[in-house]
Amino acid sequence: MATMTTADDQASFQREVLDSTVPVVVDFWAAWCGPCRAVAPEVEALAEKYGSAIKVVKVDVDANQAVAGRYGIRGIPTIGLFEGGKLTKQAVGARPRHAIESELGLTRFAVVAKS
Repeated sequence: MATMTTADDQASFQREVLDSTVPVVVDFWAAWCGPCRAVAPEVEALAEKYGSAIKVVKVDVDANQAVAGRYGIRGIPTIGLFEGGKLTKQAVGARPRHAIESELGLTRFAVVAKS
């Protein structure tokens, strides 16, 4: 199972996202955002699918405005992929999981079962 956590301040974002040794999918969201609530199960399903190959972190843009501003988050939900502490791809707006998976290029992190 993938790690799902929150990073609602700069210190936890540094620890959970920027210092991570595995790729991190970050869900920038807000509690008042209907599309954010709609996409949450899709992000959770991706966390389940990719297991320990990725980490999934939710960032409440109201609680962590400094981080949202640093990455230019202007529309939510925004789902970003961080690799080696850098934002490499992002998808803006509510989408089904296969679209998020495709836009972020997550299939390369799939764990292949050995025969």
